[in-house]
Amino acid sequence: MKIAILGGGVMGKVLAAMTEEKDGMELAGVAEPLNGESPEDLKDVDVIIDFSNPANLAMLTEFCRSRKCPAVIATTGYSEEQLVEIKELAKEVPVVFSANYSLGINVMKRVIAEITPILEDDFDIEIIEKHHNKKLDAPSGTAKMLLGAADPDGKYEHVFGRDGNRKREKEIGVHAIRGGTIAGEHTVIFAGEDEIFEVKHTAGSKKIFAAGALTAAAFAGKAATGFYTMEDVLFG
Repeated sequence: MKIAILGGGVMGKVLAAMTEEKDGMELAGVAEPLNGESPEDLKDVDVIIDFSNPANLAMLTEFCRSRKCPAVIATTGYSEEQLVEIKELAKEVPVVFSANYSLGINVMKRVIAEITPILEDDFDIEIIEKHHNKKLDAPSGTAKMLLGAADPDGKYEHVFGRDGNRKREKEIGVHAIRGGTIAGEHTVIFAGEDEIFEVKHTAGSKKIFAAGALTAAAFAGKAATGFYTMEDVLFG
């Protein structure tokens, strides 16, 4: 399977190196839009993996449509309108979309979805995420994914950071920290009376995201046209 990568940043470089080491996969090339490069310049692509920027979505969708190429989309920070565009693309080619491709995070998402109904009446819920100082979007797409797992029906007010004086209502707080070279840390806190229960995931390096993206690429290369998440890839 020949893999193209959209985005030549740190994550793209890690992914390229791991692709070349992966049995059954071959690197078709890396396209970095900041250097004027496009995936259209690459030949014989079976699946494209996007670790770039939301500004490149039109480039990605045009490539996938013209080549009938499956896509694994790992970029975060999309607008609601762009998310609709991604769903539209999935009507024409297989698309795997996730805010986080780590196996551990996706298991964490499942755990949060299962335990929240048990704890919600007696525990307050807070989400804290930490990332490196070069990450642009906040809160992280993963934090939003975990928020969705904790509150799938929108029963809570979502409070992004806190300032001033206010009484806590039926809410989930989401807090973002940016600094240093933190690869990624997410904690969901359930705080009850006289007890605290935490579910936490820490990324030791970017390799875990690349490994998950390659697993998703193998899935996408064999999948029927449609929209998929890592739930489908790992558990489905």
